[in-house]
Amino acid sequence: MGLDLGLDARELTARLVDIESVSGTEKALADAVEAALRAFPHLRVDRDGDAVVARTSLGRAERVVIAGHLDTVPTAGNVPSRVEGDRLYGCGTSDMKAGVAVMLRLAAIPATNRDVTYVFYDNEEVEAEKNGLLRLCRTHPDRLAGDFAVLMEPTAGEIEGGCQGTLRAEITARGVRAHSARSWLGRNAIHEAAAIFEILRAYEPRQPEVDGLRYHEGLNAVAVRGGVAGNVIPDECVVTVNYRFAPDLTLDQARAHVSDLFRDFEVTFTDGAPGARPGLTHPVAAAFAAAIGGTPRAKVAWTDVARFSELGVPAVNYGPGDPALAHKREEYVLLPLIAEAEARMRAWLTA
Repeated sequence: MGLDLGLDARELTARLVDIESVSGTEKALADAVEAALRAFPHLRVDRDGDAVVARTSLGRAERVVIAGHLDTVPTAGNVPSRVEGDRLYGCGTSDMKAGVAVMLRLAAIPATNRDVTYVFYDNEEVEAEKNGLLRLCRTHPDRLAGDFAVLMEPTAGEIEGGCQGTLRAEITARGVRAHSARSWLGRNAIHEAAAIFEILRAYEPRQPEVDGLRYHEGLNAVAVRGGVAGNVIPDECVVTVNYRFAPDLTLDQARAHVSDLFRDFEVTFTDGAPGARPGLTHPVAAAFAAAIGGTPRAKVAWTDVARFSELGVPAVNYGPGDPALAHKREEYVLLPLIAEAEARMRAWLTA
């Protein structure tokens, strides 16, 4: 299916939704995006796997990067798209094909007041090592260079600065295995794990202000593993915790904090990603905030703005989708928010 970038962004969103692109199966959509962009002589288009990068070279004083992922979570009987009133329903409508539609419409502008790099990438909704933006960071960081970046993740039309960091750790309680008929000869690791849950229950998350935005941390158990058999006192119980930390902490500092909290247990870190400070004090970011309007707020989640932060590019989240609707069976996007996002971004790039 071809993509007509002359379509209204709302109609274009529906076309994008109707091209299924569950993580790992983005090729058809990436092909369509690449073909549509190659029709414009003002763009240089490069392909890396199922990531497509299009760039202007107008000799402007600033370069901005606008990025969005092509993939969605698995469908749930919610493709093709459908319209009901002012809502467009379908898998990926909010997260984040509405944002991708706005990006495509902007890419068709032949002359912008800044040079622009448009990045459409794959595999955002799965494990980090498959992430197309991470791959580009490693293989072609030059293609992501810029003075400022906008990640069009769903924010319900408000600017969300920076992002929280995230890590997961396995906290292990040890015991002594024994026959359950003679439990006093052992020590039950599942019972020992009660102390882990007490730490989590009593934990008071920080709510620090970072560069003028208020973040709200979280430390929670997300999985429990233990038990040997119905007649055995278990000698091991593992609690997986997820720590969402504000961007005033480095990943190493966050790990140190978790290690200290659970100092009486074995702590094994299984993954982690640093956060990103808001960066709204940067002149280009300030100009973007002024053009979009509203009051910026903290991104209380992890997003790929952290990738740009690691490259030294200040970045924010801004998109027409609603993050509260992401991944739901009844996912939808408000059609007026798509039109509004395009109008505001277009004004920023052409004023």
